[in-house]
Amino acid sequence: VRTLEGMTVRETILVARMFGSHPTTPALAASDVEILLERTGLSEQGDLYGSQLTYIDQKRVELARALATQPQLLLLDEWLAGLNPTELQIGIQLIDKIRREGVTIIMVEHVMEAIRALCDQVYVMNAGELIAQGKPDQVLSEPRVLQVYLGTDDAEA
Repeated sequence: VRTLEGMTVRETILVARMFGSHPTTPALAASDVEILLERTGLSEQGDLYGSQLTYIDQKRVELARALATQPQLLLLDEWLAGLNPTELQIGIQLIDKIRREGVTIIMVEHVMEAIRALCDQVYVMNAGELIAQGKPDQVLSEPRVLQVYLGTDDAEA
């Protein structure tokens, strides 16, 4: 997680909005920033600096910054990693909300709870090789997936 030193949450999102896929002026971007703050649950943190934020809020800033560029496709690489159970639920709900708003999301993720809750299609790779693909419950119960991610002893149980 990286926040921009010396910039507030609001300023960080503003810069991303100004130079995203549809560049605009600061004045026009400002209203979009307020919407993004609300959308990502950061309305109360807009005037804070990154060092003042909790870990989940730092991750939300990263997400808001990415959304400010108005992507059609969003890649989330281990975005849910390191969150406690409460934060994980917040993160899953936020990603689900964004997905339902029409943004296509590709996730690289190891949190099985999130995969089951958020993914329509799962691709499992091991050492660069695709070893399974399909619906989450189907893929996550395949013996080869269990063997690779849980180990041989656990896969046989």
